[in-house]
Amino acid sequence: MSSDDLIFSWPPASSRPSVHIALLGGFDLVVGDVPVTVPVGSKRLLAFIALNGRAAVPRSLVAGTLWPEACEQSAYANLRSALSRLRGIGRKALDVCPTEVRLARKVTVDLYHARSLAQRILDPGIPPEELDINAATVDQLSDDLLPGWYDEWALREAEQWQQLRLHALEALAGAFIDTKQFAGAVAAAHAAVQANPLRESSQASLIRAHLAEGNPSEALDEFERYTHRLRDELGLRPTPRLCHLVDGLQRPGSIW
Repeated sequence: MSSDDLIFSWPPASSRPSVHIALLGGFDLVVGDVPVTVPVGSKRLLAFIALNGRAAVPRSLVAGTLWPEACEQSAYANLRSALSRLRGIGRKALDVCPTEVRLARKVTVDLYHARSLAQRILDPGIPPEELDINAATVDQLSDDLLPGWYDEWALREAEQWQQLRLHALEALAGAFIDTKQFAGAVAAAHAAVQANPLRESSQASLIRAHLAEGNPSEALDEFERYTHRLRDELGLRPTPRLCHLVDGLQRPGSIW
């Protein structure tokens, strides 16, 4: 049995440094307060395991997913190499067994907290005043998941996170409007528009935020920018619902 087939043994809980994996905005492994450099293969392994939550992942699934083009023997060899290259402090992020790999129990992952936050914002049973929302809330929902990663499994998870955070940012903008925090509403809606400039519901959130703040000219500017972009990139027109938001605001000579 090779050394990577043994469960990694931690020191007593009181002496363990905190281990954090960041997946939003890019990958990072931080032990204590120190960023840890991780080889590419090991980085992909840590990210994949983290995206599976707290569940144990069979080695066969890990190897087959991370190295789909390799034969079974080579895929397993790549997995063993990725595990061995983690070495000492980086290895503390995982519990490794002969047949499966899982995230170590005390490891924190930024995506988990961000997902929980997004789900709370979208929960109709939680009124806006109980959400304890502020400017930092927008920041936690503003980053893409593993940007620049093109593995199929990473892209699939990134799309799911994208949809969740866009809905949450739009709802957050509405919650900010309801509590008259207009700067927060504009920031949340801007973050949603930046994530997907052609998404009409995000654009509608931004226009509503400007109107609620009493800035019709900015609302109209956003509408006109969106109109031109939608026409130039997709050959489409805004829906009547979006146009209704700026009824009466069009400048003379407007194209709509």
